[in-house]
Amino acid sequence: MPQSNVIILTDPESNFSLHQNRVTVLPIQGEYSRDKLMLQRIRSYITFLDIRLEKLSQEQGRITHFIFSDSDIAVIDDLGQIFEKYQDFHVALTFRNNKDQPLNSGFIAVRGTRDGILRARTFLQKVLEVYSSKYMKASRMLGDQLALFWVIKSDASFDAKRFSKAQAFIKEIGGASVLFLPCATYNWTPPEGAGQFHGMPLDVKVVHFKGSRKRLMLEAWNYFSSSADISDMLCLILKSGRTKYDF
Repeated sequence: MPQSNVIILTDPESNFSLHQNRVTVLPIQGEYSRDKLMLQRIRSYITFLDIRLEKLSQEQGRITHFIFSDSDIAVIDDLGQIFEKYQDFHVALTFRNNKDQPLNSGFIAVRGTRDGILRARTFLQKVLEVYSSKYMKASRMLGDQLALFWVIKSDASFDAKRFSKAQAFIKEIGGASVLFLPCATYNWTPPEGAGQFHGMPLDVKVVHFKGSRKRLMLEAWNYFSSSADISDMLCLILKSGRTKYDF
């Protein structure tokens, strides 16, 4: 996505020496201790949306959409088509076939209209409240995902069985139009246990090297950098027997 801007949300104490075009650092005050890091991430998202809301009135109607992502994610296709293909959503989440943790918080998209930002902010504020009241004792890396699912399933009309099929759908949740995108395409994870990175399915747009898979990031990047065309990477992956949660 060469026309996109990258904004790194971080704590004020971190020192980034960046000299890249279209990349900026935005320090945000907060609690960055390890046990509150995921909680702070949601707070930082809300703060960022507040900042964008203020700037929106100064930009003469210019609309910029946003995607929050983990730092162990690689975007390998243009994600702008999400906002063109699905015109009516305010916030987008990715889901997988996992009964207890179907939502992955590593990818969250927000429509950049005033209404989209406001509704996405309200939605994330609810997630933050649920996290703070119900999941502070959860694993350091799982509380936000559990809170996301709680907010979604608290809607009486929501059918969690929809997570069993890797098909996008939109549902009104707490006043926000939420687009659910399958992890199989928009938050794909290399099967755990694969000794090396050997490509990805043809329709993948986002690769998430979560958990122990971070060890594959450098190899994947070197493979990509040495290739003349990304299509050279589109080959079979190693089987690991752990694909049921990663569709």
